[in-house]
Amino acid sequence: MSELNHRIEAISLGHHFDSGWLFRHLSFELEPGHAVAVCGPSGSGKTTLLAIISDWLRPTEGSLLRSGVGRIGWVFQNPHGVAQRSAMDHVTFPLLAKGWAVEQAESRSLRIMADFGLRDVAHHTFGSLSGGEAQRLMLARAVASAPDVLLVDEPTAQLDRKSAAMVNATIAHVAREGSIVVIASHDPDTIAACESVIDLGDAA
Repeated sequence: MSELNHRIEAISLGHHFDSGWLFRHLSFELEPGHAVAVCGPSGSGKTTLLAIISDWLRPTEGSLLRSGVGRIGWVFQNPHGVAQRSAMDHVTFPLLAKGWAVEQAESRSLRIMADFGLRDVAHHTFGSLSGGEAQRLMLARAVASAPDVLLVDEPTAQLDRKSAAMVNATIAHVAREGSIVVIASHDPDTIAACESVIDLGDAA
């Protein structure tokens, strides 16, 4: 787990494209251990705000101050994995990259996957997983990599209700691992699973 000394503060953020302003005068603070939802109508700039938080994109106006932020993880709307590699391989790899021994990494991976309801598919190939399983696997891998900031883009947009409910149930768990968690979503159940909300519909 990352040391809980990382923090992000946004001051009067605004972003403009040729079509006009997406949002303006947006200020907020992000701290570890909390899941924050970013909501708003389609085209309001949810993914753009995640890109600004990740430092992939500079805002048109305002500033974003990062303190103690090192690793940033991003779970995309469409899960990406290696089709023929096992689900457990995907979770184990970040641990091996940090120097864990194989046996320890695999043991830790199985514990994480159990938290996400994935232990029974640990040895299944990524290509054989359902959409909900693949989405939860990406969240499990994010826990294993222990980023200071975890960005999640529309995690339930393409899932059935049962799979969406399972993904939403994992959100608080990821935050408890010590990451700043920011989730772009229009799903009211996902938003309800977060401790606070940034509503871009109020920042246009």
